Amino acid sequence: MVKFSRRTFLGTTGAALLLSACDGAMTGNGVGSNGAAQIDARVDATRDYLFGRYPGTRDLAAKSLGVLFMPLVTEVGFGIGGGYGRGALRINGVTVDYYSATRATFGLQIGAQQYAHALFFMTDGALASFRRGNGWAAGADVRYATPQEGGSIGKETTELDPVIGLVFGQQGLIAGATLSGVKYSRIIP
Repeated sequence: MVKFSRRTFLGTTGAALLLSACDGAMTGNGVGSNGAAQIDARVDATRDYLFGRYPGTRDLAAKSLGVLFMPLVTEVGFGIGGGYGRGALRINGVTVDYYSATRATFGLQIGAQQYAHALFFMTDGALASFRRGNGWAAGADVRYATPQEGGSIGKETTELDPVIGLVFGQQGLIAGATLSGVKYSRIIP
């Protein structure tokens, strides 16, 4: 049995409530005062950063049927943790839907980090499943690549991998950002 001090309990409960409040204020009944224009501006900046810093990812995006850009995901953990971010799904360079990414974690963790990520949908089935799903979760069907690999992922690989995920721009104190367990839900700005 794990023992928690009152301070640990209050700290983790406060972090969970803060993330919950952020999620409730930014989903469904409005994305807050920021709206679609701010999400699109952040997505544009993230896309430009990714393509500028790792030029091969531009080719990967051209091969994909759609790309979900998540410009900023913030994760906080102190025993119990969570993360939240917003982004947009683009097909042929045009935003078609807006999404939130949420994650809850429990275990040996302490710290905070921020990162961006992009999901490249390489098959019709993967893209359709993502768009149809009510709360799609990243799982075993996502192949993780480093941004440097983005331009060197060959045709053989992209035909076998329905979704390719790139995590980049990491900052913070929690090591090893992964998309495992991240739930994506459509939001209405």
